[in-house]
Amino acid sequence: MDSDDVPALHDACGDENDDSDEWDEMEVTGEQTTCLFCPLQFLTIAVALDHCRTEHNFDLLELKNKYNMDCYSYIKMINYIRMQKPDPKILTESSVALWDDDAYLKTGEMESWLMYDFDDLGSAPSTPHYAIDGKTPISNLNFSDLQRQIQELTLQLKHKDMLLENAIKDMSKMKEVTRTLMEVGDSAIKNSLTTVGHLPIGCDSDYFNSYSHFAIHHEMLNDQVRTENYREAILSNGDSFKGKTVLDVGCGTGILAMFSAKSGASKVYGIDQSEIVYKAMDIIRENNYHETIHLIKGRIEDTNLPVEKVDIIVSEWMGYFLLFEGMLDSFIYARDHHLTPGGLLVPNKCNLNLVGCSDPERYDKLINFWDDVYGFSMKCMKSEVLTEAFIETVPQNNILTEPVVLSEIDLRTCTVTTCDFSSKFILRATKDGKLTSLAGYFDTFFDLPTSVQFSTGPHAPKTHWQQTVFYLKDPIEMKTGDVIEGSLTCARLRKNARGLSLTVTLGNNKYHYSLD
Repeated sequence: MDSDDVPALHDACGDENDDSDEWDEMEVTGEQTTCLFCPLQFLTIAVALDHCRTEHNFDLLELKNKYNMDCYSYIKMINYIRMQKPDPKILTESSVALWDDDAYLKTGEMESWLMYDFDDLGSAPSTPHYAIDGKTPISNLNFSDLQRQIQELTLQLKHKDMLLENAIKDMSKMKEVTRTLMEVGDSAIKNSLTTVGHLPIGCDSDYFNSYSHFAIHHEMLNDQVRTENYREAILSNGDSFKGKTVLDVGCGTGILAMFSAKSGASKVYGIDQSEIVYKAMDIIRENNYHETIHLIKGRIEDTNLPVEKVDIIVSEWMGYFLLFEGMLDSFIYARDHHLTPGGLLVPNKCNLNLVGCSDPERYDKLINFWDDVYGFSMKCMKSEVLTEAFIETVPQNNILTEPVVLSEIDLRTCTVTTCDFSSKFILRATKDGKLTSLAGYFDTFFDLPTSVQFSTGPHAPKTHWQQTVFYLKDPIEMKTGDVIEGSLTCARLRKNARGLSLTVTLGNNKYHYSLD
């Protein structure tokens, strides 16, 4: 709404014939305004604004001019402050509007700050910041004029609410159109990866939506190997974290951010595109870390952080077969754009491994099952089943060969091409048996003053990653000491840049698998 459309406020002097006794006989009623940053309350927004400016160094007029704010940006800012409870210094010193997210248009309880006529803030340069249209503050107005102003402002607010509702509907339509365009453009994902160096937005929707659900976070937090080793790596290296600035990439529920704060970090920034970040904000406040930890909803590739560089980056980015999900790209982007030279990565190294397995009983149930299904042959299904990579826990007594390392990843130097590799290997049998499948797993290393590491292999305690199992079309009989040479090639899927396509060669046989 243009300022010309706003009804002019009446002169504070009023009519000379007004009965001044009416003022003495009436009481000023209404809800008081609570400061944005402390519990103090004031009779009017005007006084509250002046208090914020003088006591908290928070000048709303300066922010309005700095970010070219409109009334919608103002509403988002108020809701952001109420939800996040940030230090005012973070807002005034940030290079971007931290509240610039449509989620903050969803208002909670109505309060006086949301009814303030933000469009007219500071429209007369010669008047105080909190004056409206050059008139004196509301606290000094005649009460009868105040009542008329309230009626006028109420009408304005209703009109703006209508405009806001329409704007939200328009944004929803735009998102749907954008999503459709992205889906149509999936075939161009590989080219996009080559040119921009990180995953395009079009392949993210389903991925981030999957992390909005409770169950997946319960599964990860309930993984003691994963969570306790991260806790040990962070808390046992307090000297490395004390007084440092930390970035948690893909913060989820905020557990690693809280470990970092507990270890002595002076400031922790967590970022996640999933809706779970809003619950994480509640968790941070519930544990009284809201002054140390600041959470942001967004993709690290598309978000301007409140600080340019951090001292430490922590992240649990690993997926099935280590590289599935493509979050390594985001970790690399954060490292290249936000880690100070010589800064720490937690973790900083991973190995991708392969081992041969023998489980004829499982093979019969999963593969040979299709030979006779209630008296009918469904052998044509085998080809489909054999191209899938299965996430399973391999019993230790089913390990048939020595393990081999396919790839060693140094997170300090790796690039987004790390997912595309080819590795030759030799598998040596440690006992007699039939090679029915190959199992992939990874090891994670925290090379810090107090070093920590864990494995997701079948020889180690179970993790939520389990192992990635590739069943063979043609099982191979092996004797103790026998060796078989092979190779594995890994590449991103064309239709889904977060998925993987794998080709395994064993002797004269070649097998194709996908993780999608």
